[in-house]
Amino acid sequence: MTDAAAAPVTGSAAIPVTRPADGPVRVWQERDGGLLRVRLSRPKANVLDAAMVAALDTALGEAGDAAVGSGPGRHLHAVLLDADGPHFSFGASVQEHLPDAVVGMLAGFHALVLRILAFPVPVLVAVRGQCLGGGLEVAAAGHRLLAAPDARFGQPEIVLGVFAPAASCLLPERIGPGTAEDLLLTGRSIDAEEALRCGLVQQLAADPAQAGLDWYDEHLASRSAAALRHAVAAARGDLVARVTARLREVERAYLDDLMATHDAVEGLTAFCEKRPPRWEDR
Repeated sequence: MTDAAAAPVTGSAAIPVTRPADGPVRVWQERDGGLLRVRLSRPKANVLDAAMVAALDTALGEAGDAAVGSGPGRHLHAVLLDADGPHFSFGASVQEHLPDAVVGMLAGFHALVLRILAFPVPVLVAVRGQCLGGGLEVAAAGHRLLAAPDARFGQPEIVLGVFAPAASCLLPERIGPGTAEDLLLTGRSIDAEEALRCGLVQQLAADPAQAGLDWYDEHLASRSAAALRHAVAAARGDLVARVTARLREVERAYLDDLMATHDAVEGLTAFCEKRPPRWEDR
């Protein structure tokens, strides 16, 4: 993988991104400012806790705002999101799903997913190892998923007595309701080959980040960044509107209805306490 410590691009192509050296996310530019690299950097699990979600949202928000119109980032053609370590992400923090934190956690996480979904240029996502729960929700909001042969994808929330709000809205759009319901209702994981067959993943590669760079060089680098922005908006307009509206409804059902049940709190608590859940089916 490319070294994130490389000197940032300067001049008219520069995007004013926030990238603390010791933060949970590393951000830098390549291809003369045409490609923004964003990397989850809390291996091995890359848990999407509040700090990582906030860092991702800040970096993408700054880059997206700068890319609009005649801004300093108008030369941006794409984003490539990947992760340090053997796994993309084990998902969101289970502790932050508990009643005292879940309202703020869902608000911040869903804002991030919607930002990726509506990002003004293509977002390429390179996945190795486990891509679970909130990790898959983030990846599914992107435009093109590239996966290593060892990658595995799943929404295990049902095992904890809850469900995945963003995935409930995104996966039916990406892979159809039948396959989406299989993953959402069973909590099972699928391997990279099955993910490719069902359309969740668009390309398998031993080095998915390098494959993303190669795809960018072949298909995006020579295009007009302005044309790409308009093409993305045209292709995703209805999708963004549908998912945004539906996610508001599903988030409210999660907070008001699901979290009022015994089993939701029991399942999350049992996971944190490392014990089997005691379901009461209520």
